[in-house]
Amino acid sequence: MTRWGAYRGKSSKFGNRPTRCSEGIMHQSGLEARRCTELHLMQKGGLIRDLQAHPQPRFELDVNGVHICAYLADFSYHDVERGETITEDTKGHRTREYEIKRRLMLAIHGIEIREVRG
Repeated sequence: MTRWGAYRGKSSKFGNRPTRCSEGIMHQSGLEARRCTELHLMQKGGLIRDLQAHPQPRFELDVNGVHICAYLADFSYHDVERGETITEDTKGHRTREYEIKRRLMLAIHGIEIREVRG
């Protein structure tokens, strides 16, 4: 058995450990799993609606008809109080690749990603 008990997977570059949220869905990190649990509670309480967590919301990042890459958000939902759709990503560590995709999301889709930090 490893340090993490029954978890025998490859350790990630940033020390993330796959974790299940309260809905039983496997997430890439404990931070992401906790946020998913919070969002499900917020949806049950009527604060948000239309939660997309699994499958993850996918955005194509195309420039001048050329496909550059895709961005997989951790979550997307409609904030009832603000009346707007939120695209959210949990981040323990910002990578250069993420920074580029975050800027492309704003430039191409006009979507500003909300970050939840650990």
